[in-house]
Amino acid sequence: MDERRNIPATDRVLDEPRLAAAVERFGRERVKRAVHTAQRRARAREIPADQVVAEAAANLPASVGGLRPVLNATGVLLHTNLGRAPLSEAAVTALREAAGTCDVELDLHTGARGRRGANVTRGLLDAVPEAESAHVVGNGAAALTLAATALASGREIVLARGEMVEIGAGFRIPELLCSTGARLREVGTTNRVELADYRAAIGAETGFVLKVHPSNFVISGFTSSVEPGELGGLDVPLVVDIGSGLLEPHPRLPDEPDARTTLRSGADLVVASCDKLLGGPQAGLLLGRAAVVDTLRRHPLARALRPDKLTLAALHATLNGPPTPTARALERSHRELRARAERIAESARAAGVAATAVDTVASIGGGGAPGARPDSAAVALPEPYSAHLRGSTPPVLPRVESGRCLVDLFALGPEWDAELTGTILRSAERAAPTPGRTPCE
Repeated sequence: MDERRNIPATDRVLDEPRLAAAVERFGRERVKRAVHTAQRRARAREIPADQVVAEAAANLPASVGGLRPVLNATGVLLHTNLGRAPLSEAAVTALREAAGTCDVELDLHTGARGRRGANVTRGLLDAVPEAESAHVVGNGAAALTLAATALASGREIVLARGEMVEIGAGFRIPELLCSTGARLREVGTTNRVELADYRAAIGAETGFVLKVHPSNFVISGFTSSVEPGELGGLDVPLVVDIGSGLLEPHPRLPDEPDARTTLRSGADLVVASCDKLLGGPQAGLLLGRAAVVDTLRRHPLARALRPDKLTLAALHATLNGPPTPTARALERSHRELRARAERIAESARAAGVAATAVDTVASIGGGGAPGARPDSAAVALPEPYSAHLRGSTPPVLPRVESGRCLVDLFALGPEWDAELTGTILRSAERAAPTPGRTPCE
């Protein structure tokens, strides 16, 4: 008998539990297309008839949003390729609440139009009382773009040569600044700059002095730089890009600049990102003197760079909610991480997996605290597990080091330990050689 007679009808396939649940997530038409594709493959004898349901399910996206959740086991806290800072539960709740219609630009007391992001501004000023005013844009690069355009288009930006940095993926600060119509006035050398260099460069064409924190590298040895406190008395605006969005000093990151200290030292404007050490959504912060911030807010480019309601909601929850996952990660001790790694490794060994707990050194990542090397711990597995873990559900991204697959716990809270253990055990099943074959066949 022709097996193609056994190809199930569309409605029958759609009634299968896996696909019925998918209809709720992706809509009936999207799932039906996946079913039809599977049925065509079965008619062409590319797959057996009894595999239509599985094939249709496999043809659907892994997630509604097109982005798959990934467990960050790299040991890099703010991994740019993984979206940097994970949001807190409070921020996720805020996203859901703001997803419908909301009072993003409405004053419910008067019924008139309200100021966009006013509640976020209040939260920022509470967190950074040294700032007279605050403004939020789409990301850190947008914040610097707005500052350069509004304050120095057609004029000069004085910048130390050693701070003309590239922050990743070919994105270079000098090119961004020049695209705004500003001219760069470089001072000092790659490794050394003095206050006298800045004084000699300032003139009638100076828009502002810019200090950029080299947030993804460290220069050591025969070096010198000028701190914001020394630059604040040069009679021109001082803009400081602190990069990682730390609002106040952190005891585990003593060398990382923060907004409060930088403003207190004399900066007129601080530029920072929200999705790094602040632990919030992708956005850019502008904090500082009211006259400067108001100039930026009124500039026509400000509307093009403004964040959407979801970003504002998540940022407000980040500022006013409980500690973020990023903040909690920075508080975890090496002793705690090592104990968790031991428990996971022990469970894996009980199932026949060659797993051991090892001490590791983590990093902050995301263009923040390049000199910080926190102690961490990981579960060490044979190197082939790396591919199996990436192909798991949910995917786990470890790192490969010295021929081992390391599942580093630095960026993951203890609530993920059961999931990690289960994923390692499932990966062991896929890694096991087929009966009757050697591992090399």
